Order: sequence, then structure tokens, then C-alpha cells
Amino acid sequence: METKITELKNKIEFAYKRNPNTPRTAFYLNFSINNHPCNPGMYSLMVRLFMQGTKNRTAQQLSEELDKYAIEFTAELKLDYIKFKFVCLNEDFEKALEIFTDIVKNTTFEEFEKERTKLQGEIIAELDSPRAKIIDSYYKNIYEGHNYGYTNTVILDNLKNIKKQDVIDAYKNIIENSKKVIAFVGDLDFEKVKGLLEENLGDIAPSNPELAQLAKPVLAKAKNTEVIQPDLNQAHILKGWMVDSADSDDYASIALLNIILGASGLSSRLFLELRDKKGLAYVVRSAYDVARLSANFSIYIATEPNNIETSLKGFDEEIQKIKTILVSEEELENAKNNIFGKWAFIGETNSQQANWLAHYGIMGFGFDFHEKAVEKIKKVTPQDIINCANKYFNDTYVLSVLKP
Repeated sequence: METKITELKNKIEFAYKRNPNTPRTAFYLNFSINNHPCNPGMYSLMVRLFMQGTKNRTAQQLSEELDKYAIEFTAELKLDYIKFKFVCLNEDFEKALEIFTDIVKNTTFEEFEKERTKLQGEIIAELDSPRAKIIDSYYKNIYEGHNYGYTNTVILDNLKNIKKQDVIDAYKNIIENSKKVIAFVGDLDFEKVKGLLEENLGDIAPSNPELAQLAKPVLAKAKNTEVIQPDLNQAHILKGWMVDSADSDDYASIALLNIILGASGLSSRLFLELRDKKGLAYVVRSAYDVARLSANFSIYIATEPNNIETSLKGFDEEIQKIKTILVSEEELENAKNNIFGKWAFIGETNSQQANWLAHYGIMGFGFDFHEKAVEKIKKVTPQDIINCANKYFNDTYVLSVLKP
């Protein structure tokens, strides 16, 4: 079914898609984060507090009511926005929206100290994982000085400085000064849905028509970091470069580079060369991680500690190959089919489709981003891949190594 794009009276963009004969409805409301506070962890705490009670319901009442109607509600922090969503049975949409609206408008941010303590404990537990530790080191360095670099260790250092009023003020600012996007996917009539949205959400502060012009992260020089963990029996290596985001002409080529190098599992080059042929890796992969203002391309390997230098040499060899030798038409076609297959798989449910619509809308990429990206990917040539590899795989990178 075609997606219908309209606006509520307060200028909130509304993407509606009807999928007939689906019993569950998905609803997303995203708020852009327009300021970059020097208060790491504030938004992380904020999203945890939405289920701790409203002016009309205690935390217990909220939980019981959501359970009673089998409503799946979550609030989640992304790098560029806060995402609220619920999934419910079609017949319970009106009730779910009423509870949802109460949470969005009337959260009291109770249990602040309890949630801060819980968050602290969860971060400490997560950082016990070597993989979490290496990811933390990498992101802290590649996005140093930018809120994208507010990793677990940065948040942990700052949690004690956050006050409840900071969270309340920040949320008030988001409600009043953000771009807002709604996505609905399910089997309900458009006029009914829009009427209920106007009734429940039509009186919140108008959506900003444009996203704020914010400073982009910059990686000015190469950085090498080592993290030592004495009891470790593996080494973990992450090497990455700052690359352009999804609004760039290079997006399609970078996405395909990722598939060819390490994101297509058993058939990717890094897996075949470093794990199958050389036996270096427990795990090896690449990733293209996109945010609104920037993106990064990384290569990761978990290996024996005595294989660190050999693994880094293997990284360099594979990067050099893709920079100098044209990929075959067959390999490129397989990569394209891999992406299209993945996208089809992760876009099957109403919730996944609504998530995409709300995500692309709030990022400023356009609700039709997915369709446009498919067409761009189809047109990528082997020469585009080589040009892209030479443009981004340079000497300005971050290398993080975790070892015993």
C-alpha cells in the first residue's frame, strides 16, 4: 500500500500506511534532539523515567494497564532523536493512544535517584563485556568532543552531576522546540486515526519545520588507543574512518562496500580471508553506522592476542585490494541482492515499517528514502566502489585495541 504523508494542525508530519488484514497496529512518535548538552547521560536517564508514572497514573498503574491490553510501549534514545512507540491490537488503538499521550504529556520523572543508581549498575555490568569495552573506546575517540561520543564510560563519569531538574528542563525544551514526526502502520481507517491524533496530540507545541543546524563531528588526525584487561584471553580490534551519512551521494557505494568487505557473513572478504584462509578470527565483520550529522565505517576482529599485528596487516591488505582492484560485476550484484534481501527481511512487520518511516522522517532524509536508496544502489558500478574506497579509507582513522 502507498504511504500517505500529511500534517496535524500543529505541523507534526504524519506518515500513514494501511496494511489490510494485519491484527496489530504500530505507532511511532519521534522528537529531534536540537541541542547538544554537555551533560552526558541526561537523555539516557530521561528515557528510563517515562514508565515511572504520570500525573494521572502511578508506575504500577501504567504497567498494569499496558499489560491488560497487551500494549508494547517503549521510549528509546537514539543519537539524533528520542523515539516513543507502541504496538497494540487494532481494536485497542484508541486506548493505547490515550495512555501513550498521558506518558508523553504528563510524565512526572519520579524515581529519579533509583533510576540513576540502576543505570549506573547496568553500565558497569555491560562494560564487563570486552566487546562493549572496545566499542566504547572506539566511539569515544572517533566522536571525541561531540555528543555522538557520549559512550558508557563518559556517561558513567558524569551521572553524579545530573539533577532531576536538568532532565525536566531538557524534556520541556524537546517538547517545545523540536521537529516531530509520527508514523502509523496498521489496518485502521485514515480519517479515524488522524482524528484521534488531532484529539490527543494536536495541542502539543508545533513541530519545527526544519532540523537545527548542529556542529558536525570532525576527526582531524589518526588516533591509536590501547585498553588493557589483564584477565582477557582474546584480543579485540576496531579500526574505523569517518565517512559521509545517508544524505550523501556516496551512501549507496559505502553501503555496498560494507557488504563486500564484512557485513555479508560467510561470503564477505574479511571472513573468507582472515577467518577461513588465515584462521585469525573468532569473529570478523565490518559496519557502516549512520547518524544524521556523520557516519563511520569500521572493521572489527576478535582474535588471539599474538595475532594482533597479523590481523592489522590483514585489514590493510583487504583495504588496499578494494582500493586498487575493481570488484567483479558478479560480486557487486551479489552485494546488491544481499542488501535488498536484508531490507526485505527487516521491513516485514507493521512495527518495522513504521520505525523506518519515522526514522527517515526525523533524520531529514525523507519518508521515501528507502525507495530512493534502492534505485541508487541498483546504479552503483565497480568504479564507484573503487572511487569510494579511495576517498574514505585514508590515514585519518581510529584504531582501538583491547588486549591482555
